[in-house]
Amino acid sequence: MRLGQVLSSLEDRVEAAGAERAALAYVFRELKGWSLTDLVLQLSQPITPADELLLTELADKLSQHLPAQHLTGRAYFRELTLLVDSRVLIPRPETEELVDLILLENSRADLRVLDLGTGSGAIALSLKQAREDWQVTASDLSADALAVARENAQKHDLAVTFIQSDVYDGLAETYDLIVSNPPYIAYADQHEVGENVLRYEPHTALFAEEEGLAIYRQILRDAQQHLTPDGKIYLEIGYKQGQALKALAQQYLPDKRVRVLADSYGKDRMVVIDHG
Repeated sequence: MRLGQVLSSLEDRVEAAGAERAALAYVFRELKGWSLTDLVLQLSQPITPADELLLTELADKLSQHLPAQHLTGRAYFRELTLLVDSRVLIPRPETEELVDLILLENSRADLRVLDLGTGSGAIALSLKQAREDWQVTASDLSADALAVARENAQKHDLAVTFIQSDVYDGLAETYDLIVSNPPYIAYADQHEVGENVLRYEPHTALFAEEEGLAIYRQILRDAQQHLTPDGKIYLEIGYKQGQALKALAQQYLPDKRVRVLADSYGKDRMVVIDHG
């Protein structure tokens, strides 16, 4: 049989299981080191026994809703290729928009930046890569997540300080920018989360109490003690949380301006707190 025939048949199996059809070809070519063009050129060629076995194993795993990034062992985030596995949340494209916004609005050199809940290190490492003169600190409650983030920092030779911390615990310094993409999904909204996410990504990085607002409250309640006088806060939020987050920010930081910004899909996705 030809590669294209086997691939199409196994894609049908993946799709029938409720998983993403296109994931099979994506994972296969990633593991083979092929470009999309390479794959297209191979579709009409006879399939080798090794490739047929690999495709079948991948289809079985995808049908069990294992994330494609866990099968390849990596995720792409802006200019970075990041190690990801079950210890960390897989970085999302929406978070790239948060990083882009921070870089657009902050061109000053030597800023001190804190990334709360860094996970794989996607935000902290992207900021450091783009602004080499920024002093970036990344914290996370999870020692496992920090191990992944440190490995990603070493891989890209980026000098970021990592600290194990529950929000601000153990952090005594002040920062010009505080950034966070914390757990923000309400437990009542689990039905909105994909099966692959629920099964294989860490729930501590996904869900929060108070309808998803609990970690934001912790961040905002004590923010003044950790911000420089002109400091700013950048938060990624759930699409239904814009007005609730604005009210929470105004409660704890009444002298600051609060902006709720939409992502490229037109959904509320970022809150920025600054002096205007």
